[in-house]
Parts: sequence; structure tokens; C-alpha cells
Amino acid sequence: MNKVAIVILNYNGRKFLEKFLPSLQEYSGQSKLIVVDNASTDDSTDFLEEQFSEVEIIQLEKNFGFACGYNEGLKKIDAEYFAIINSDVEVTADWLDPLVNFLGSHPNHAAVQPKIKSYHDKSKFEYAGAAGGFVDAMGYPYCRGRIFQHIDTDTGQYDTTSDVDWTSGACMVIRSDVFDKVGGFDEDFFAHMEEIDLCWRIRSGGMKLACVPASTVYHVGGGTLDRSSPFKTYLNFRNGLSLLAKNLPKNQLIWKLPFRLVLDGLAAIKMAFESSPRHLTAIAKAHVHFYWRLPRNFRKRKVVSPPRSIWLLNEHFLKGKKRFDDI
Repeated sequence: MNKVAIVILNYNGRKFLEKFLPSLQEYSGQSKLIVVDNASTDDSTDFLEEQFSEVEIIQLEKNFGFACGYNEGLKKIDAEYFAIINSDVEVTADWLDPLVNFLGSHPNHAAVQPKIKSYHDKSKFEYAGAAGGFVDAMGYPYCRGRIFQHIDTDTGQYDTTSDVDWTSGACMVIRSDVFDKVGGFDEDFFAHMEEIDLCWRIRSGGMKLACVPASTVYHVGGGTLDRSSPFKTYLNFRNGLSLLAKNLPKNQLIWKLPFRLVLDGLAAIKMAFESSPRHLTAIAKAHVHFYWRLPRNFRKRKVVSPPRSIWLLNEHFLKGKKRFDDI
């Protein structure tokens, strides 16, 4: 068994592999480097075979999406820790050791993430994880360093290691036995918020998660699916509802789910006016598919636990609070 397997899920990401694999190789010591290819239609695998022959390639027969793609790939990998990292992430010197060492000395923690900053503006945090993720009372995700669309400049304010509610799928190190025990990523999510669901299930089972900011990486973001894409909107809204249906205690689910549906409707109208009516259609489609999958999501409910009591919409939009420390 390898101690650490660094695993990149790739779909048509040749430009990112070419740009970021050299630093990943340089700064990852003797850890095994593996690319799981989600049936790319570009020349990603040919490029890897020619330029990075020492990198192992696991070829999947079709594009399974993020959740299932990782599940399929990780089944074929034998390691104590999986370092899951996006192809559009630039690592820094000694990025991996602080994460692995923390898990080695904290047996009750299942997964950790580094501080994730923006590749395009390295003074700022990055949307997908920042300095560790949290979930509010209505299931809305936020981070140390990012509240909805407001992103903080990194001034060292979150340089302390902290327990969190979820670790980012852009870059996390997770115990392989815990990943297997909880069933991996929920493949029905396809992509987006699947790591939040995974982490919620891990915490419901009694284990912890943390951000270790002694490690820093830089994330491009939107490398596979642009944030303005209606399909991304569809996934976020559908999966956000599934997150609640699967993980909220029944006494909260019975009233929070209908309330969340109303809030989604208001968000759909806002997005239709501000960007494109296609987002309104995407959210309507997300709701229809959520209803259709509701019995299946209910069957997945096992151990559930309540989220934090913070109401992010109230704190951010009504009280004007933009920073994590103010909430």
C-alpha cells in the first residue's frame, strides 16, 4: 500500500495538466501521482504518455462526472490517504506534508484541506474552499474567506488550523478507509456539492474535518464548467436540495425543505433578470429532477445531523455582514 496517492480527475484538461503537473511533481516528494481520465476527447492521455510517462493513468470508459469518476478511479488505487486535487490547481513547496502530518497526529479527523487561494489573484481566497467550508441552517455553503459571492483578501486572518464542516473537492486529503466506509461520493450528484454531502456524512458518523493553512494551493476555478453555465446552476440547485433531503434531521427537514424551495424560486427570478432566463429554466428543471429523485434520496438517509444555527441570508443580506469573523 502506498501512503499517499495524489489523484487528479481529468476531462479534456490537457492545458491544465501541461501547466500544473510539473510543480505537482516537484513538490510532492515520493507520493504516487495518478490521473483518472474521464474519457477525454482531447489529447490529454497521449500528452501524458509522451511527456509524463511516470504518471499512472487510469482510463475510464465514459465521462462519469466528478463524483462517479472519482469513485471509479479510487476503487483501483491502494493507498492510506487519497490526495484529491483538481487539474487546475497550482501547488506550492511543502503543500502535502502539513496535511498528511495533521491526519497522522489526529486520528479523529477524516479529511483536511489546505488554504485555497485564487490563481488569478493570489492575494485573495478562492471561491471553492477558501480557508475551510461551513454549512448554515438552510444548507447554504460558505467559507472562512468567502460568503456567497464576497471573497476576502488573505491577510493571514485565517492562518490558524480550524475544524470545518466540509473540505474542498478542489484539494483535500482524506483517509481511504473512511472514504470507503461512508460510500464515497454520491454519484447522483454528478458534480458540485458532492464533497459537502460526503463531509456531512463523515461528521454525522462522528469524525472531524479541518483546514490546515500551513499548506497553500492556488485554484483557477471553473476549469471544467464555467460559473455562468446554466448547467452549473442546475447542478447547484438540484444538489443543494438533495443535500438537505439526505442529511437534515426529520424535525428540521419537514419545514426547511419547503422554505428552501421558496428561496430557490426567488433566486431564480433574480438570476433571470440579472443574467439570463436560461437560469430560470435550469432551476425549474433542478426542482423537477429533485422531486423525481426524492424517494431515492430518502432511502439514502442513514445517520443524520443538524447544521449550524447561523442563518446566512439574514446575516449577509439583511445585516450586511461580509466576512466570516463577523457572522
